[in-house]
Amino acid sequence: MDLILLALLASTITGLMTAVGAVPVLFGRLPSERSQDTLLGFAAGVMLAASFFSLIIPSIDISTELYGEGPWPAAIAVIGILLGALAIAMLDRWLPHEHFVMGREGPENAQIMRVWLFVFAITIHNVPEGLAVGVAYGSGQETTALSLAMGIGLQNIPEGLAVAVGLLSVGYSKWRSFIVAAGTGMVEPIGGLLGGTFVSIAQPLLPWGLVFAAGAMLFVISHEIIPETHRRGHHQRATAGLMIGLVVMLFLDVWLG
Repeated sequence: MDLILLALLASTITGLMTAVGAVPVLFGRLPSERSQDTLLGFAAGVMLAASFFSLIIPSIDISTELYGEGPWPAAIAVIGILLGALAIAMLDRWLPHEHFVMGREGPENAQIMRVWLFVFAITIHNVPEGLAVGVAYGSGQETTALSLAMGIGLQNIPEGLAVAVGLLSVGYSKWRSFIVAAGTGMVEPIGGLLGGTFVSIAQPLLPWGLVFAAGAMLFVISHEIIPETHRRGHHQRATAGLMIGLVVMLFLDVWLG
């Protein structure tokens, strides 16, 4: 099979795993406030582990391969993380809430905007993952690429669930929550196609994309998700959810390499 087509197919399958993770919301009821905070804590834990094990560490490894030992890998990580956090901070400050919540008014806006920033951060994070799969297949490293695609696909399952539950918790319908969650994974084929087609260009950009996504996710975790999960007095359950999410994602990342 053509390597570019293989890259597109593999990244499409990994993206679809996000939809698989979101399926349970179609059969469940709206969770209680306590359960919402626990699940959002779980999402924060998943994002926190993914930021380091799926994004920052691979970025440093790729940078080291490209530029050798020295300050460059660390500098790329630092600058990329700060740029990602700055991008989300600017969105948080300047993006009109009405663009996401047509017809909604009042204090609900802030909570809905938090969830949509979370959705946006997950989407950003999926682009470099798709790019990584595309680069691996486009370079002809099929064994490595298969392992990478399997790992990313399994990681996408809890992320899809987290996005869908977050949207469900602020009043979106089951189907709309599912569709948006599935849509966050569908950016991966775009990254996969670009990575497979333009390997020579995409590979140097990959470490930057990975740490940019990590910075975006870390900002959302600290600035939005954790304060939201503690706001209603369910901080113990939220913390337990975060720890479970973190160790689940850590296990998947270490197990799948």
